Amino acid sequence: MASGSGENMFPEKATDRAEEIAQFLHRMKIKQEQNGVCDQNSTSENGHHQCPIIWRTRSLNAPSPIQQFGPCGRIMRNSAMVMDIISTSTHFQPLFGVFFRALYISNVANTTVGHPGVTVVYKISVDKRMVVFVEAQVLEDPLVINHTCFPVLKDKLMSFREGQDDLTDKIDFIICLGGDGTLLYASSLFQQSVPPVMAFHLGSLGFLTPFKFDSFQDQVTNVLEGHAALTLRSRLRCIIIRKDQEIGKNTKPPTNLLVLNEVVIDRGPSPYLSNIDLYLDGKRITSVQGDGLIVSTPTGSTAYAVAAGASMIHPSVPAIMVTPICPHSLSFRPIVVPAGVELKIAVSRDSRNTAWVSFDGRKRQELKHGDSLRVTTSIYPVPSICAEDQIADWFASLDECLRWNDRKRQKHFDEPEELLTPPDQTPELTHSSSDDTLDSLSERNDGCDN
Repeated sequence: MASGSGENMFPEKATDRAEEIAQFLHRMKIKQEQNGVCDQNSTSENGHHQCPIIWRTRSLNAPSPIQQFGPCGRIMRNSAMVMDIISTSTHFQPLFGVFFRALYISNVANTTVGHPGVTVVYKISVDKRMVVFVEAQVLEDPLVINHTCFPVLKDKLMSFREGQDDLTDKIDFIICLGGDGTLLYASSLFQQSVPPVMAFHLGSLGFLTPFKFDSFQDQVTNVLEGHAALTLRSRLRCIIIRKDQEIGKNTKPPTNLLVLNEVVIDRGPSPYLSNIDLYLDGKRITSVQGDGLIVSTPTGSTAYAVAAGASMIHPSVPAIMVTPICPHSLSFRPIVVPAGVELKIAVSRDSRNTAWVSFDGRKRQELKHGDSLRVTTSIYPVPSICAEDQIADWFASLDECLRWNDRKRQKHFDEPEELLTPPDQTPELTHSSSDDTLDSLSERNDGCDN
């Protein structure tokens, strides 16, 4: 191919959707001029239809008109959606950078977190000279106010309120004290790029919180100095499109949320089976009749999904898990689909009731007839800091939290004493030939007894 046509084939990156479509049509026009126009009636010598236009293929990662492969596979559905699927070998990343602004998140309802939390905030604010953001309700907690270090910290802290203050591009580093719910809450505060998250286990389960609080000072120092690795935990982008928005009567923007664990569609308070249609990239694949459906990330595969019978997926695997909840079918098993596909969930027309949807257990709302939920992998993962590395942390959580493959050890066979008898002391009874009969062996045995 000439260099001039090569420049036309790969123009500069489109700045908007209309320009991208125009460039795509221009490339297809060049293909047609080079290879000819497709004729459905044309056949090759072997009798099969042969299209002269070379269309781009669909990969296992996602349906995509434009793809790049290698250690960092890029998926582009359009210029506004770019997702990097990083291979497992490159997920182990050293964490470098200078942190200036930290976000402290804790479970305010857990009274055991109050004093340790003030200690952590004091260390990173005073010793590390970082600007620390905390929730406004943390500054109103009596356990925090009565701490001896609080008077020194009071004027150094920045406060925020969920839903009122936007933290986008204001935070460089997140410290969580609590359980898995605390990390999920921290993820929900960032609907775009998320800073690295360091999660300490002070909750009940702690599957996603690998750090122990006993030696937090040394651990925080190691992380801030760059001696840490990251696990990129993918999130799901969930969009609810109402019936009037679908037909253009409502100009209000649709609900758009990112979830770290799962989005759950269930029958709510209705006594009837939920009847939900499931589409994959616009094609209807099945109808779910049961209590509901779970669409989860690999991180969420060890949460609600595993309780519903799904497999556990390592967070580095680019995938989406689809798990039915109590399906009224013996053959409906959970499935795993590629990370880049788009799932559409809608209430069936003949369903007796509506459905309800929740996002990481929050923001629950009704999904009525004509409404639809679109789910795909977000381009903004959660960079979770590893205590050791991504493999050791995950299997340690499986062992400590879920008791994976925990079973009493089977005993080995004890060797019989007669097998340990020296060859020269072996009883004659064991020396038998093919001519021996039961009667002859019985007589020989009687002779030995005498």
